[in-house]
Amino acid sequence: MSGASALPGRWALTMRTPIGRIEAELTFVDDGDGIGGTATGRAETVPLRDVRTDPAPEGEHVTWDQSITKPIRLDLRFDVVVTGDVMTGTSRAGRLPRSAVTGRRIER
Repeated sequence: MSGASALPGRWALTMRTPIGRIEAELTFVDDGDGIGGTATGRAETVPLRDVRTDPAPEGEHVTWDQSITKPIRLDLRFDVVVTGDVMTGTSRAGRLPRSAVTGRRIER
């Protein structure tokens, strides 16, 4: 993305999955070479990989990958749009159905 991203900061994330609601806290950082960060939930913190941002008509289109081991090992792919302090979109784990994702900024 050209220009500064509005993404960096801490976010409270909720995923509505077939096994129930899962909550996590995301921290996005811009280190000057791109955006990275971590996700914390269920007693583990994991890195966010391949974070990409692009302008979108309604805000900023963001995708990233992350792997978790709790409650089970899954590789997740996120696809969201950030508008101001709100994030909406989906996550997907392999061949499982997409899960709705919502988030709100808790700190810049």
